[in-house]
Amino acid sequence: MTALQIGAAGAAFAISFAAVQLLLVRFARFALDHPNERSLHAQPVPRTGGIAVLAGTGASFFVDGNLVWLPLVLALGLAALSFADDLKPLPPAARLAAHLAAAVIVVWFYLAPIAWWQALILVVGIGWLTNLYNFMDGSDGLAGGMSVIGFGAYALAANGLPLSSVSLCIAAAAGAFLVFNFHPARIFLGDVGSIPLGFLAGALGIVGWRDDAWPLWFPLLVFAPFIADATLTLARRALRGERVWQAHREHYYQRMVRSGLGHAGTAGVAYGVMALCAVLALWMVRS
Repeated sequence: MTALQIGAAGAAFAISFAAVQLLLVRFARFALDHPNERSLHAQPVPRTGGIAVLAGTGASFFVDGNLVWLPLVLALGLAALSFADDLKPLPPAARLAAHLAAAVIVVWFYLAPIAWWQALILVVGIGWLTNLYNFMDGSDGLAGGMSVIGFGAYALAANGLPLSSVSLCIAAAAGAFLVFNFHPARIFLGDVGSIPLGFLAGALGIVGWRDDAWPLWFPLLVFAPFIADATLTLARRALRGERVWQAHREHYYQRMVRSGLGHAGTAGVAYGVMALCAVLALWMVRS
């Protein structure tokens, strides 16, 4: 890591931290997530934290972000759509179409020419990462911690590439948000944060593969805790004939919270698994 990259990460943390405080002071009653029978929280909580994370990520443009501009621009577009969905729910088909369209643009821009079946697999993979991140954002500190560890692993693996600066700034901005998202959470990511972060996990994974920073399995292993939980839960619900697009409380992390571990205990276990996957992925790449 260069001094400039570290400075950008510090700026990303500071901007995100200040933005969260501003959101809590000035917009505390805006876009509230009201608890329901499927929620794991008991009080209304603002779901605007993703705005702060994206604001902090913007610090990367002053280093190398302009060289990885496309995923960041697409993530901002998805954030705007998701924020509108947070305020007034949009049809699921419209949201999914936007996620897949962004994935198509990334695959075409970075990998064309590519066989159609390979492109299809990658587009579906990015689309799934985009949505599963949202599915997994249901417990205090969980998605924020995954962002710090996951994108931190990207930054270490892509050392020397522009991708490293962007990933480091995302991790730092998520770290600032996490200060306010630990249990009891004062603010949530909301769709405005979880959807862009999931998209960036997939899109930057493709960029790193294209730039020979890592093999294609690397992002899958780094984000394996989220991928495994969401995929197994979806498959189990589909086999039972349930409506998989509806909100529920059957994810493994939700079961852990309700079993007595609570939000803090679940986050602690999850961080250990996340860190183990990230360290293993980095060791395998470097060896």
